[in-house]
Amino acid sequence: MSSSCCKGKSGKLAGSCALTGSQLVELSPTRSKPEIDDDSCCNVNEVGSLKQAQLSTLVAHSETVSPCVVCDGFSSLGQSCCNESCIIRIADRECNESCGSRGDFPSTSTADEKAYDKGDDCCAKSKQSTKNKKGPCQSHMQSAKSRFQPTLDALECICRTLFALNLESCCSKIDNTSCMSLRSSANTISHRQSSETPSKCGKGDGYCCVAVSDLHKKQPEQECKKGRPSTGASCDKLVISRLSTSCEKKCCSEALVSATAGVTSNNCRSDDSDSIESRILQAPTPDVHMDLEKGYLSRERVVLSIQGMTCTGCETKLERTLANIPGVSEIKTSLVLSRAEFYFSSAQMSVNEAVVRLQKETGFECRKFTQEGHELEILSPSLSENKLGKSPPGVLSINRTTDGTSIIVYDPRIIGARDIVEKSFDKELKLAPNRPDPSISAGNKHVWQVGLATLISACLTVPVLILAWAPLPKQKTIYSSVSLVLATIIQVFIAGPFYVAALKSLIFARVIEMDLLIVLSTTTAYIFSVIAFALLIAGKPLATDEFFETSTLLVTLIMLGRFITASVRQKAMQSISIRSLQHSTAILVEGDGMVTKEIDVRLLQYGDIFRVMPETKVITDGTVISGDSEIDESMITGESNLVAKSKGSHAIAGSINGSGILHVRLTRLCDENTISTIANMVDEAKLSKPKTQDIADCVAGYFVPVILLITIVTFVIWIAVGIANQKKSTSDAIVQAVTYATAVMIISCPCAIGLAVPMVIVIAGGVGANNGVIFRSANSIEAAKNVTHVVFDKTGTLTMGILSVKRSSYFDSQTEDVKPILLGLVSGIKHPVSQAITQHLKSLGVSPTSVLDIKSVPGKGVLGKWNGNEVRAGNILWTQATSSSELQQFLSSGSTVMCFTVNNILRAVYALSDTLRPEAAQVVLDLHSKGVSTSIVSGDEVNAVHKTAKSLGIPLSNVLSGCSPEDKQAYIQTLKASSKSVILFIGDGTNDAIALASANIGVHMSEGTDVARNAADVVLTRPDLRNILVLIELSQKSFRRIIFNFVWSFVYNLFAILLAAGAFVNFRVPPAFAGVGEIVSVLPVIAIAVGLRWSKFSN
Repeated sequence: MSSSCCKGKSGKLAGSCALTGSQLVELSPTRSKPEIDDDSCCNVNEVGSLKQAQLSTLVAHSETVSPCVVCDGFSSLGQSCCNESCIIRIADRECNESCGSRGDFPSTSTADEKAYDKGDDCCAKSKQSTKNKKGPCQSHMQSAKSRFQPTLDALECICRTLFALNLESCCSKIDNTSCMSLRSSANTISHRQSSETPSKCGKGDGYCCVAVSDLHKKQPEQECKKGRPSTGASCDKLVISRLSTSCEKKCCSEALVSATAGVTSNNCRSDDSDSIESRILQAPTPDVHMDLEKGYLSRERVVLSIQGMTCTGCETKLERTLANIPGVSEIKTSLVLSRAEFYFSSAQMSVNEAVVRLQKETGFECRKFTQEGHELEILSPSLSENKLGKSPPGVLSINRTTDGTSIIVYDPRIIGARDIVEKSFDKELKLAPNRPDPSISAGNKHVWQVGLATLISACLTVPVLILAWAPLPKQKTIYSSVSLVLATIIQVFIAGPFYVAALKSLIFARVIEMDLLIVLSTTTAYIFSVIAFALLIAGKPLATDEFFETSTLLVTLIMLGRFITASVRQKAMQSISIRSLQHSTAILVEGDGMVTKEIDVRLLQYGDIFRVMPETKVITDGTVISGDSEIDESMITGESNLVAKSKGSHAIAGSINGSGILHVRLTRLCDENTISTIANMVDEAKLSKPKTQDIADCVAGYFVPVILLITIVTFVIWIAVGIANQKKSTSDAIVQAVTYATAVMIISCPCAIGLAVPMVIVIAGGVGANNGVIFRSANSIEAAKNVTHVVFDKTGTLTMGILSVKRSSYFDSQTEDVKPILLGLVSGIKHPVSQAITQHLKSLGVSPTSVLDIKSVPGKGVLGKWNGNEVRAGNILWTQATSSSELQQFLSSGSTVMCFTVNNILRAVYALSDTLRPEAAQVVLDLHSKGVSTSIVSGDEVNAVHKTAKSLGIPLSNVLSGCSPEDKQAYIQTLKASSKSVILFIGDGTNDAIALASANIGVHMSEGTDVARNAADVVLTRPDLRNILVLIELSQKSFRRIIFNFVWSFVYNLFAILLAAGAFVNFRVPPAFAGVGEIVSVLPVIAIAVGLRWSKFSN
C-alpha cells in the first residue's frame, strides 16, 4: 500500500505517516500544507472525476513526485501500491460521514472485502459498534468505484495522482499525529517520535493507507508476541518505523534491527498467510537504504563550485577528501573549471553537512549549485520556509542562502516564474541580481582575492628590499627590526593560508602538495633570519646577516605567479564560455502584440511570446509566429551562412537576428534551451579525464616527495662542499646549504605537469563547440586522432534525409482502399521513408484509416492490424514481397523501395529518391587521403546503397545493405577485432543507437535544438559531414599540444632544479628569486593551450 498525506479535522498537518502491514511511521513534516476543506479522502471527488485525457498527463507529471517511502518501495519492486481496498476505504469514509459516524476504519483483508459487498443499509450500519462494523453500504461502494476505478486502472496509484495535482491524499481517516509533507524539499525523510504517540501499544484511531490485515482499536499487549499485529508495531520489511514508547518497551522492542538490514523480527506478524499483509511481507526487500533516525535515502547529484584550488595537488586533495566522506560516489573534479561533481547518499549526514565537512578539511570555499531544475533567487530576507504553505501549487521549496537571499525551487509546468514573483505571496517579490556561470564567478572571486593578497604583500615587501639593498646609513638594528615586523606580517597573513592548506592535506587527505614546499622554503628562510636577528641583538652576530628580503620576496613572487596564472586561466575559460551567449533580458509581447515590456529572462514562462529586434540575440528556443528575417547561427552550429526564418521556423537561443523583427513563441526556458544543453555537454567533457591525464597525475603524485629528497641531498652536499672544499666554518656552510636547498624547493613546479592535459582539453572542448562539434567526454578528444575507419549510415547522414516519392505502383484493383490503410499505418512514424510516404499520400487528399497495434521494427519497417489483417510497410526482405518485373525495375533504378503488404500479399510499391549531401564526396576523399578507410551500413536496398557508394568512391566490399541495428553492431565489432583499429560511426540517430554505442567513437548528426536526443560520444550541432574532419584534426592538434606541455614541464624542472641546486659553477638562482618559477613554468602551458582558439581546420 502507498502512504499518503493526511490531516486532522483542523485541516493542519502535524506530522507524516506511512503504514505498511501493521506499522506506523512517524515522520517530521518539512512544511505546512494548504488547507483542504473536504475531510473526505483529500478532495476525492476532484480526483475521481478525472477524465481519461488528463490521466496521461498526470502519469508523466507524477513520475517527478516522490510522495512517500512506501510508494517508492513498491515502485522499486515493480508493483502498484494502491488497489481496490483504497476505494473501499474511500466509500467507507463517505458512508460514515453521511451518517455522522467517525469510527475506526474496517479491515482490508481479502475476507473482509467480500463482506463489504453485502449491501447493508448505510445508516443501519452506523448503529453497529466500531469493532463489529463490516464496511460501506452498496450505494457508497458503487459510487466510489465509478469515480475511482478508472484512475486506479490507469495509474495504479491514487496517491501519486493526488500528489501530481498538489493535493493531500489520505486513503483512511487519521488523527493529527500522523501526517506527511505533501511537498518535501529534503532528500531524506527524518523520523521522530510524536509527542502525541498513544501511550499504549495498539492505541490510536486512524491509519494511513492500511491495506493489511485486521487492525483493532484495542488489542492486548500480549497479542503482539503471539503473532497478532498491533497498531504501532514495527513488523514489515519495507518500512522500519520508530515505535511508540510503550511498544518499544513492552512488546516490540526486539523487532528493531539495524537500518542496513532492512528486516524486522517476526514477533508481530499476522499468522494469516493469505492476507495482503502476508503477501507484502514475503515480497523481496527493495533496494532502499535507511537509517532509523534519518529515514529512507535518496541518491542526489551534487555540483559544487570550488574556490581556492591553485594546482593539481589541490585537486588531488579535493578528490581524496571527498572519497573519505561517507555516501559520496562517482567523484569528478576539475582544477580548470573549479568544480566538483559527485553523487551523495548517506544516512549519517545531510548534503549540507557533507559540504561543511569538505570545506573544513580542504580549506576551500564550496558553493552548492544545480544545473538541473528551475530556481529563482529572491531579495527577500523575510521569505522563508514557513511561507511555503501559503504558496500556490508548483512551488516545491524555499531555502535561505548565506548571502541573505532566498532560493525558490519550482516546477514551471505548474506555475510560471512571473506568477511566483508577482502574485503568489503577500507582496511582489524582487529578483536578486543575476549570478554569472558559477565556474566563472568562482574563478573571478579567486583571482580578485589572490590579486589583493599579492598587492598587500608587494607593498610590505618593497620597504624590506629597500632596507636590505639600498646604500643607507648604518643603523642595522633599526632596519632589521622593521624588516622583522614586515616579514612577520607577510609570513602570518599572506603565507598563513599555505600552512593551513599544507597541514589539512597531510592530515585529512594524506597528500604532499606544492603548498608544503612553499611552507618549508619560506619558513626556513624566515626562521633563519629570526635566529640571525636574535643573535645580532644579543651581540653575537653570525658571519651571514639575516635575509628577511628572501622570505618576503619569495612569498610575493609566489603570490604574483599564482595571480598571473589564475588570471590567464580565467581569461581562457571566459573566452570559451558557452553560457555567455545567453542574453539577460527579453522583450515580452503582451495582448495583441502592440504592448511590450522588457523583463529579466528568468521571468519567462511557458506560452510567452517575445520579440527579437534587429541585430540582437535570440533569447531562448522558440517557434517564429510572425515576421521574416535571416539569422546567424554560427555561434551555436558553426554554420557561417545566414539562415532564413519565417512563420513556423525554429529560432535557436544565442543566434543573432538580421535586419527583420521576429515574434517568437517560447518552447524552452533558459535553463533548458540549446545554450544550456550544449554548455552542460561541454562541461561534462571538461570534467572527464583522458588516459593521458593518468600519466600526469602519476608524475605529479611523486613530484613533491622526489623534490624533498633532492632538497635533502642538495643540503647535505653543500654542507660537505662548504666545509671540505671551500674551507668554511660549519655555521657558514649550513647557511649556504640552506639557501641552495630553499631555492630547489621553491623553483620546482608540478603545476605545469598538472595543467598540461586539462588545460588543453578544456580549450579543445570550447573550440569544438564553436565549430559545431560537441565532445561528450575527454576520451573522445584523445581517441579521435587515431581513427582508422569511419562507418557511415546512409539515409540522413550521407544523404539529406529528405525523401520524395518518384514512382508508385499498386497491385490491387481497389487502389483507393489501399492508400488510406497505408497512410493510417505510417502517418505517426518519424522515419524519413514513412514521412515521405505520408507527405505524398496527404498531397493526394487521402484520409487515414484506423490501424491498430502499430509497431515500428528498427531497420525493417512498420506493422499493424487492420480489420484483423496484418499490414506491413517496409523493405522487400521483411515484407516478403514477391518478385515481379515491375518490382525489379524499381530496384534497378537504385531508388529506395518500400513495399506494402496485407497478409503477406503485395499491394503497393513506392520508389523514393534522396539527395547526397553536397560535401559528402569531398569528405570521403579527404578521409582517404589521411589513410582512413570508409564504409556504409544501411537498412536500405542493395542497389540504392551501392549507387551511393559508387558516387562517393567507397569500395563495394565496404558496403552492407539491408542491415538491422544488430547487423550494424556486428559489422562494427568485426572491424574492431583488428588490432589497433579505432572505429568512428556516424549516424543521424534513427535506429543507430546500438551502433553508436558499439563504436570507439559514436558521432550523432543533429540539428540545433535536437542536440540532447542522443547518448553519443560526439554531437554535431549541424548536419555537415565536414565536421568529421574538424573532429579528427582538433584531436590531433590537441595531442600535439599536450606532448609539448609535457616536454616543456620536464625540461623546465630539470634545468631549474640544476640551476637552483648550484650545478652550474658560474650561475645560480638565489632563493629570493626562485618564486618566479611558477610564472615561467605555467604561462607557456596555458599559452600553448589557448593557441588552439586560432587553429584552422579543413572545413
